[in-house]
Amino acid sequence: MFSSLKKLSTAFILTLFVFFAESSMAQDGTIYPLDTPLEPTAIPLGTGGVDDQPAKETWFRQWGDPMARNITAATLTPFFPRPGTANGAAVIVAPGGGFRWLSMGNEGWEVAEALAAKGITAFVLKYRLHPTPASLDEFADWMQNRAFAPPKPGEAAPARPQTDLTNQLEDAEAAYAMIVKRAAEWGVDTSRIGMIGFSAGAGLTMHSTLNSKTMKLAFIGPIYGGMGPVEVPADAPPMFNVIATDDFLFKGQFGVIDSWYKAGKPVEFHLYQNGGHGFGLGNPNRTSNRWFDAFVHWLDVNGFLVGKAGK
Repeated sequence: MFSSLKKLSTAFILTLFVFFAESSMAQDGTIYPLDTPLEPTAIPLGTGGVDDQPAKETWFRQWGDPMARNITAATLTPFFPRPGTANGAAVIVAPGGGFRWLSMGNEGWEVAEALAAKGITAFVLKYRLHPTPASLDEFADWMQNRAFAPPKPGEAAPARPQTDLTNQLEDAEAAYAMIVKRAAEWGVDTSRIGMIGFSAGAGLTMHSTLNSKTMKLAFIGPIYGGMGPVEVPADAPPMFNVIATDDFLFKGQFGVIDSWYKAGKPVEFHLYQNGGHGFGLGNPNRTSNRWFDAFVHWLDVNGFLVGKAGK
């Protein structure tokens, strides 16, 4: 009996040690190697590769979240609501990462699972990325010194270079086309397909809205993306926009909101007191943590959660 309890206590202590070690790893911002996870439900989009790619796709973990880089083959991973709960709406989810990596956990899978729990069929888009160093150590050094890193307290954010999003737009268009093609199979109403993105994913969401000739998005949700003014197309969809005042991308700008408003397009904007950048569904004790509930309420009030599935 005592021996069994001793073994149990030892196992418990070891479990606690592993837990706190992993928690510490998750909190210090250090980049750790991560084995490439299985993605059994990921569907290849067949949009091609990436020119001048120095390395194969690899994964790492930072802040406790799984992230992928050097992605050369785009995929789409569906997250379906429980049987009998789907409402026909669909959302393409675009994670962020400066178009050099993708935060697949907190800005992809977790968001898709939360949407599916609300009856919305979600699709995580793993889009192609610009190359980064093959070595994880070199990548970590590059991350530490990259020109578009978040500024230190009191410093102004540097101007970001223009990024060629040709591949990324092709991936988004292919994802949309696949959802439309398989709408009946997946129980999706093609008039209620939207897109939500985080950081760079918000940029891709906006880029798709402004430039795609094939995507007819019913609504968009750029979450902590760029806030500069844009030229709004005549068929622009309703927009739900979120950012925090302590996000380095905010910089006191309301340009994209003003653009949507002056174009006479429906827009809802949530400026939160705090939350920083990259909070996904939320971080502890931040006012931005209720944005997802507000988003679902916005979808509901605007009639996107009611309609005919498989239209």
